[in-house]
Amino acid sequence: MEIVKVKRYIVLGILFFLPVAFLLMLYPAKHNYDPLDIVNTNISDISNFTSDRGDSIALKDQITVLGFLGKNPLDKMIAVSNLKELVYDKFKGFKNFQIIIVVPNGTEEDIKTLKKEINTYEDLKYWDYAFATEGEIKMLYNTLKSKERLDPNLSSNNVFIIDKDLSQRGRLDGRDEKQVEDNKAAFSVYSYNMIEVAEIKNMMSDDVRILFTEYREKRQGKFDDSNTRRNKEILKDNE
Repeated sequence: MEIVKVKRYIVLGILFFLPVAFLLMLYPAKHNYDPLDIVNTNISDISNFTSDRGDSIALKDQITVLGFLGKNPLDKMIAVSNLKELVYDKFKGFKNFQIIIVVPNGTEEDIKTLKKEINTYEDLKYWDYAFATEGEIKMLYNTLKSKERLDPNLSSNNVFIIDKDLSQRGRLDGRDEKQVEDNKAAFSVYSYNMIEVAEIKNMMSDDVRILFTEYREKRQGKFDDSNTRRNKEILKDNE
């Protein structure tokens, strides 16, 4: 009888202490992630551009997804829809988040039509269209790091992530874990193709989330800035 009681107490003790021990092991653990790389610095701001809302507009102190629709913005309807559904809808309302789409002066009527198509159920209050001259658009694009040139139409299928300090974010090594395991050649990610649904839905969405995590940890005093310093040193070495 005593043996039965002892066994019962041992089982109860294990059932009680095992979860506690597991929690104690997790308690000191810190969630680690790789901050989103700085791939370029000193991006031009757009405070001299004109917003479709008539409000002041800027990249500084905002987390921005920046795109270029060119002289025929209606031709980019599918790309814009992808960006709206896969990125904007996920992050709208996050503090200091915005999507800025740059278009040349003279496309105002096309933008009104585009907004009617895209803004079907809601006013996209964190989404602005910025009008500028051809020279201003080219100057802005030239401050970005990109593997593709802005086309003669002043448009691109690619969008860029710009942080609050006017630095361009991306990946110095864009390989996933499997590609690393398979020893695939490293490649950099400077922008994200709006036409490629998987790229926007998975890679870009994850990268925006990582950037929000970085800023949240900075506010809480938990962010290790050594990786940012390392990235800046790499950029200087590559210039």
